[in-house]
Amino acid sequence: MDRVGLIAGNGRFPLVFARGARTAGVEVVAVAHLGETEPELEGLVASLTWIKVGQLGRMIEAFRAGGVRQAVMAGGIRKSTLFENFDPDERAMAFLSRLPHLGDDTVLRGIAAELEAEGIAVVDSTVLVPSLLTPSGVLTRKQPSERHWADIRYGVRVVRAVGRWDVGQSVVVKGGVVLAVEAIEGTDAAIRRGAALGKGDVVVVKTSKPGQDLRFDVPAVGRETLEVCREAGVAVLALEAGKTLILDREELIAGADALDIAIVGFEPGAEGDE
Repeated sequence: MDRVGLIAGNGRFPLVFARGARTAGVEVVAVAHLGETEPELEGLVASLTWIKVGQLGRMIEAFRAGGVRQAVMAGGIRKSTLFENFDPDERAMAFLSRLPHLGDDTVLRGIAAELEAEGIAVVDSTVLVPSLLTPSGVLTRKQPSERHWADIRYGVRVVRAVGRWDVGQSVVVKGGVVLAVEAIEGTDAAIRRGAALGKGDVVVVKTSKPGQDLRFDVPAVGRETLEVCREAGVAVLALEAGKTLILDREELIAGADALDIAIVGFEPGAEGDE
């Protein structure tokens, strides 16, 4: 790979991916979303085209002009944007009319199919930054208590059940009680809501959805997530090993140690037999 297209959403992942590509000597042709993508991306890529959410035709034109044959999706799009700033072009309207529903996986797989029909293969977004994937085990000095481990196992079962309906990727649990399930508001808002109900010392579990295509919508946490955990009084942040991204890992773990927050990478199957 000497050139890659980047479909950039929000958060830090597009920036981290672009830096990883530069280090690997890979040229990045990026398409960024107005109101979502960080402007800083412009200084990290060979070319950048700004589009509104829903302008699928313009995205394809930008990649064609840039000679892109492989592309990645990095960063999400706030679901609320679909109600606030959605401006589909003719190509997107035709594409959307063929979908059975507008669930995340259905839309993203559909976009990948549209790109592949144009000779642009959508590949795993971690292809140039595999070190971002969460390792297995306790990553911090703080160890979860037995109650925390029980909440992790229970939270994994709950979030995977919810994930089968393409709802969200995170839950907040305390003492075997689900305090919040992530939906359209996103992970940070769900953490705040759940921790407020639980009065702190809660467990946050974040995992991929069953059967999730990890070419896109990879669960991710970063400095912003840790700051929300600090504000909310989170005790444990549990992430699925090998399928969740940790951005700025060293800084994140050092920060968690300073805040006495445990970060855990759990293996698939960690829900046990309860």
